[in-house]
Amino acid sequence: MPASLKWLGVLFAAAVLAAMAAGGIMFAQGRTRTRIMADQVSDGSNRAGREAMAAYGCGSCHVIPGIAGATGQVGPDLGKVAVRATIAGKFPNDPATMARWLRHPQAMIPGSAMPEQGVTERDARDMTAYLYTLK
Repeated sequence: MPASLKWLGVLFAAAVLAAMAAGGIMFAQGRTRTRIMADQVSDGSNRAGREAMAAYGCGSCHVIPGIAGATGQVGPDLGKVAVRATIAGKFPNDPATMARWLRHPQAMIPGSAMPEQGVTERDARDMTAYLYTLK
């Protein structure tokens, strides 16, 4: 094989590796932006929300990406909940409505399968922040 073709192969491999590295950096930056924006729109902390969702046992009814053991099949899968148009198929998906739904689902839809869990206002904002990272 001519030396020029070997160098071309090396350059191609280097370009592929550089593109992969740049893609990884862009992905990480996008996730960081998503987390910051979720915290800002919800007035909560997505990190605290992740912990609160585990503490309230949300994963016993829902599949929730990023929450260990959250494999429930009773409620909807919450992956990509941030990009859904509605909450519970009925309410606009905005931070205030999400937090209200997490706190008082039975007041919003009496008889709903979503139980009252005694979620505090702070925990609801934090949980909303976490859910808004799930795109």
